[in-house]
Amino acid sequence: QVQLVESGGGLVQAGDSLRLSCAASGRTSSMYAMGWFRQAPGKEREFVTRITWSSGSTVYADSVKGRFTISRDNAKNTVFLQMNSLKPEDTAVYYCTAVVAGASNSWGQGTQVTVSS
Repeated sequence: QVQLVESGGGLVQAGDSLRLSCAASGRTSSMYAMGWFRQAPGKEREFVTRITWSSGSTVYADSVKGRFTISRDNAKNTVFLQMNSLKPEDTAVYYCTAVVAGASNSWGQGTQVTVSS
C-alpha cells in the first residue's frame, strides 16, 4: 500500500497563489500516477489533475487549465500542485491520490483550501 500526506492548504484571497504538496511512502515503486481531486461542501468529489509518474504527462480539468500546474519530484516521491489566480469556487478540500499497480487507489487525508472574495 502507499501512504500519502498532503500539506500546504490555507486561507487566501481571490487572485492569490498556493502550493500543495503530497509526499508518498510505502510501495512507491508500484505507483503509476499521482493526482489531485477536490470536494467542495455539498458537492461530489471531482477530478482536478494527474501526472504519470514515469513520463510526466499531465491531464487537467477544464476548470483549472492555465491556472494550476502539477509537477513531481521522483527522488522524493512527492507531487506538487501550484495553484495560481485562485477563485472562490476553488474552495474545497483537496485530496491527493496515487494510482498503484495491482491495488486500489491510495488517498491522502485532505487539505483545506479556502479562497475569499
